[in-house]
Amino acid sequence: MNNTVNTSVEKKYNIWIVILAVVIPVVVAVLSRVKLQDFGIEVEPLTFLPPIYATINAITALVLAMALWAIKNKKRDLHERLMKSAIILSVGFLVMYVAYHMTSDSASFGGEGAIKYIYYFILITHIVLSIVIIPFVLITYVRAITDNFERHKKIARITFPMWLYVAITGVIVYIMISPYYA
Repeated sequence: MNNTVNTSVEKKYNIWIVILAVVIPVVVAVLSRVKLQDFGIEVEPLTFLPPIYATINAITALVLAMALWAIKNKKRDLHERLMKSAIILSVGFLVMYVAYHMTSDSASFGGEGAIKYIYYFILITHIVLSIVIIPFVLITYVRAITDNFERHKKIARITFPMWLYVAITGVIVYIMISPYYA
């Protein structure tokens, strides 16, 4: 396919990208504030999930690094499988994150002094970029599946470091707050 055809095919996905880029963060924000117990649903708090989803973030970071290595070494099929795995891992993270927050109270950071400011800087940038990354991942993925590899490479240069930052800072946030889990 030529770039004009590829761009035309991409446009068919744009509405889905916009919808998902808005709906995912809104649903995560709303559901993570809903407590199932408030609706009379008796459920055991899923307090075991934070180390699991922090591990998923770490694995996602490794998978992203491996995918970069694969494409730089012209292993396109491996790159594609790794990137699909990174997307699946990220979806799994979101499901567990929401499940934890729907069943458990959030932990509050108890550090003081400079570490408190460092923690909140990392947390805020992590949260903001975890929202911003959604359309970037979707656009990057669509450009790949529509064989628009030149445009895919251009946006992947932005998407990759941002997604890697979100994955790594997710682990750092967990490590920093884990002593304060009840």
